[in-house]
Amino acid sequence: MVPGEPNPDILTFKTLPEMFPYVNITWIGIPDGFDTRVSLALNTGIDVPDIILGQEIRGEKAALAINGAIVPISDYAEWTPNFNYWVDKLNVRDDVNRTKMADGKIYNLPGLHDEQFYDAGFIIREDILKKYNAKVPETFDELLTVLRRYKAENPRSYPLIFMGGSTNFYRMTMPSWGFNSNGNNGGSRTLSWDYDKEEYFAGAVCQEYRDYMRYWRQAYAEGLIDPEFSSSLWEQKLATGSSIATYAYYDQTGIINDASDIPGFKLGFYPTLRGPAGAHGNVKSRTSGGIIFPAKTAKRPDFERVVRAVDDIFFSEEAVLLWHIGVEGVTYTMENGEVKFVDSILNSPDGVYKTLQNQYSLGLNLYQRIWVHAWEMRKYPPEFAETNRKVAAMGAIPYVPPVPMFDEDAVEQVSTLNSALFDCWNVWNDAFLTGTRSLETDWGTYVAEMERLGINEYLRLYNSYL
Repeated sequence: MVPGEPNPDILTFKTLPEMFPYVNITWIGIPDGFDTRVSLALNTGIDVPDIILGQEIRGEKAALAINGAIVPISDYAEWTPNFNYWVDKLNVRDDVNRTKMADGKIYNLPGLHDEQFYDAGFIIREDILKKYNAKVPETFDELLTVLRRYKAENPRSYPLIFMGGSTNFYRMTMPSWGFNSNGNNGGSRTLSWDYDKEEYFAGAVCQEYRDYMRYWRQAYAEGLIDPEFSSSLWEQKLATGSSIATYAYYDQTGIINDASDIPGFKLGFYPTLRGPAGAHGNVKSRTSGGIIFPAKTAKRPDFERVVRAVDDIFFSEEAVLLWHIGVEGVTYTMENGEVKFVDSILNSPDGVYKTLQNQYSLGLNLYQRIWVHAWEMRKYPPEFAETNRKVAAMGAIPYVPPVPMFDEDAVEQVSTLNSALFDCWNVWNDAFLTGTRSLETDWGTYVAEMERLGINEYLRLYNSYL
């Protein structure tokens, strides 16, 4: 079972049966409400597929795993030789071990990355910077200078807009203020990880968060941020000049560049900006959401064959190559031992990376389980590789904080606290940003409400189960 609707006529899905004729694969695509469908299946045991893709074992999934709804796949490590091979080859054994639950077992087969990858971050129009004779912003204060000038010249514009609403914006910018209470922070959402002390702290009520919101409240008040955080028109607004900067994925830049009718229009993808705590982007792990086996699957008489087939389909060397770049002679050729993409892909206006995704379902995180940085760079132009080199030299990508090994009793309590605290934070955060609540006069009331909802107990649980 997978989110979305796999196209059986796409190259990858047509090739798999030829590559692994001993496996009968039926893809169950869930176009809407995927997480709800997964939860319902695991909780009720009704309409449960053999495997489910794209699963992190945290929150409710952690509770389901501990309660026996998900197979501890580490109990069957001898049946996943291909996965084991890549764990050792990419030197990610410690990273995989961090996904263990309180019982010391692993409940999914995660994607594996040899290096952290900067594929989403700060994007701004190069042609505007050239017009202003301005350098590429390196700090958030320098960004404001450019945004304010553009706003002054274009009063009806909102110079900064975000892909996918505020969530992406927060997870890509909060780390530069020294906290992260909205992104990937051990699944806690309202806590943050102290990288020096190696423990959690109450990020949602810390001074760093308050300072961060002061900055963005000012930007919002000046009309520098598009108030429609979830606008589906963000690409159009950039292409038409309503906005000039964003936080988004690099692969979106080519699409927007081609869509714009503005002479000289060009978006550039740059390293993360420096804030009070330094230059830090979205946290990244060397593992990613993986494949789970519902408990019902373990009751099949051929369970071992199922596991071994999944290991082949996603982690064998031929499958890794397929999900990565497709089929030789169709999407690429080999010249002197080097991969060369066919002309239709090389010359596509969408770029190699996006064309492989859209036309062939290649390079999709849901299916591609092995990510080797050097291999991925051949899908991108030199400037993207250069930005990645700079980010790596800056040490700007923090590691993903560890998920505590909660036991069965703690999982339920943590899940309840998580929802209540995050709902409260969302309401207050929007109020602080838009100015309906004051960061000066209402801050104490906000902190008191978060404490009433149990943020201190929540913090204690997270740290005590590390």
